[in-house]
Amino acid sequence: MEASFFTRHPFIKDALNIGIFLICVIIGTILINTFVFRSFNVVGPSMQNTLHTGDRLIINRLPVTWSQLQNKQYVPERGQVIVFKNPRFTPGVEEEYLVKRVIGLPGERVVLENGVFTVYNGEHPNGINPDDSFKDTPRSPASHTVDTIVPDGELFVTGDNRVGDNSFDSRSGLGTVPLYDVIGPASFRLFPFNQIRSF
Repeated sequence: MEASFFTRHPFIKDALNIGIFLICVIIGTILINTFVFRSFNVVGPSMQNTLHTGDRLIINRLPVTWSQLQNKQYVPERGQVIVFKNPRFTPGVEEEYLVKRVIGLPGERVVLENGVFTVYNGEHPNGINPDDSFKDTPRSPASHTVDTIVPDGELFVTGDNRVGDNSFDSRSGLGTVPLYDVIGPASFRLFPFNQIRSF
């Protein structure tokens, strides 16, 4: 009985096995990054003292994926730290992805006066200070004045470092962020290893 082709050519069999394995790894990586989680490096001072340049974040894609499977838009919770695609992105000029904190949800009125945010909605017609409910409370002064209604399908976001122009956000030229640009909420900080934490 004649030996099979792969028995006579074990090198080809090994090469094919390695090739199939690499293809499976690449497909698996793409699927995980698209539907399960992604990682991003923080660049710039806009989220200090919550996050710093060089921090490595793991972004949870599952809530976004689940909303898409239900044919809905994912709406993060107020106070969540999210990563989103910069709607004002220009290659070589601005960052493609930004990390900020959610202040105002679709349809809400957001007012910023004397460094204090007040958000008005049907549940809180007299307004609430969103900063009071955050785990990492930004206490930096905010020099801008804002009085706006967040459009449907969009979010009002800011950095935690609101001193001067340290954060390019919904107060300072970024505008509101479309829900379809949201990559997902920050799940935890993976690096530096001595500062690992969840959000």
